[in-house]
Amino acid sequence: MQVEIRLIGIVGSGTMGSGIAQVAVQQGFHVLLYDVRQEALQTSLAGIAARIDRLAEKGKIPKEAAETAKNRIHVTTDLEQMASCQVVIEAVPETLDMKQQLFQRLDDCCPPETILASNTSSLSITQIGSVVERPERVGGMHFFNPVPLMPLVEIVQGIQTSDATVETLSRLAVDMGKHPVKCKDTPGFIVNRVARPYYNEALRILGDGVASVEQIDRIMKQAGKFPMGPFELQDLIGIDVNFSTTQSVFAGFFGDSRFRPHFYQQRLMQAGQLGRKSGRGYYRYEG
Repeated sequence: MQVEIRLIGIVGSGTMGSGIAQVAVQQGFHVLLYDVRQEALQTSLAGIAARIDRLAEKGKIPKEAAETAKNRIHVTTDLEQMASCQVVIEAVPETLDMKQQLFQRLDDCCPPETILASNTSSLSITQIGSVVERPERVGGMHFFNPVPLMPLVEIVQGIQTSDATVETLSRLAVDMGKHPVKCKDTPGFIVNRVARPYYNEALRILGDGVASVEQIDRIMKQAGKFPMGPFELQDLIGIDVNFSTTQSVFAGFFGDSRFRPHFYQQRLMQAGQLGRKSGRGYYRYEG
């Protein structure tokens, strides 16, 4: 039986959580956005409102629709309020312990019929769901950054995820204006598994002194017709996020050398040069 989704809970108000919330309210859903800090929620709300207002100013959505969408977002620092949601989407940092602790808490406070989804980009859905009483209601719903612009969503089925959960999440993705693709719970799922060689080989070429960051990006865009070069894309995603995903995929394939992380990416992360969000990564960013 399909679940009627009226209220979506989103846990984590960072880049991904805010993007998911924006898309959901623009498509007519009500959203309850949770974070541990009220300041983070207010920052997220301001960013979402500004982006929706810009869409209205450009004529991409009616002004009345923009105001209605903004009014559909509610915020909370009380996780137990997620009990009123039909689906809860987790978008917290890519740390297995943190996600498992969160899912345990959601399992305690949400009714049995609530579907719990993780936006993880590479961690095992099966492992995340292993800590709850009903793992059949836990699935992956992996959006891509920037969420309002990227149409693809990976719907990930863990070993114990039910077919009904997968179908509900797929339908939700469609209703949010996205294109879902169903996949099994394998390291990196589809996109991040395919993308690892794109980043890793570019880093090896850079490390071998064959070409510079700028040259590699330019060649991949001009000759390969990629919309962004591998280094520009890492800066957009976040070098820490990208490195963490590579580590996860490398471990998931038991050290397969095809997915081995590069030390230079780790050094940038250690230096706090995380890409656009820190003002410096492979490139420098103003403002």
